[in-house]
Amino acid sequence: MLTQSKVGGLAVSGLEVRYPNGKQALSGIDLTVKPGELVVILGGNGCGKTTLMRCISRTLAPTAGKVTVGGRDLTGLEGEALRQARLDLAMISQHASLVKRRSVRANVAAGALGRYADWWSFLGRLPSAELAAAHGYLAEVGLAELAEQRAGTLSGGQAQRVAIARALAQQPRVLLADEPVASLDPEAAEEIMSLLKRLARTDNLAVLCVLHQVDLAYGHADRLIGIRAGRVAFDLPGDELPRDAVRDLYLREAA
Repeated sequence: MLTQSKVGGLAVSGLEVRYPNGKQALSGIDLTVKPGELVVILGGNGCGKTTLMRCISRTLAPTAGKVTVGGRDLTGLEGEALRQARLDLAMISQHASLVKRRSVRANVAAGALGRYADWWSFLGRLPSAELAAAHGYLAEVGLAELAEQRAGTLSGGQAQRVAIARALAQQPRVLLADEPVASLDPEAAEEIMSLLKRLARTDNLAVLCVLHQVDLAYGHADRLIGIRAGRVAFDLPGDELPRDAVRDLYLREAA
């Protein structure tokens, strides 16, 4: 276990996105994810989930509102200050996007490159200290024995575990997971969600995950947040959220 002090977690306040054509994509989104929590976002296609994740990662600048990570507001930052602040955020997505010809260990170590500003790192050279540390991150996701295996030989579930280890190498405060199990079979999906929940606890990470699989959300999330038409429809622990409310969320989006 590579536990670190992760104070503050993630806070989103009054987040709005309005596009030049007048479309309101997000309207007054408020949410928090504390260190040690796994929070899942649910919602139909086009409801604003992707826009929300892009605003949190600051690949999209919101029209209004704040995104705070570890007590620091990212929304007013630009250039090098933004780059440094974004090191506190790590992202995993539906596809692991590993460099298939490189070893598993090298793929994990690449997650640390954002902390380096020397020309060797810009050219893709991996610091020896990070290559050594990669074994620890692989151990956290249960794949230490595959460190020297080529990434292109991994199964889908294994590749996603390596992507998570690569995110851990960044040493983030907040882990964003955008549909991380969408391309996996049910058994592998269950393993990945169990891993994310365990890492939230053991590494004191704030984990925010977008899912479509409602049963997985109920099985693993500390809280479920529903997004409908760019607004928060509910924000409740699973044992307080009726299944009818989730079903209604998707039915209304489809209407």
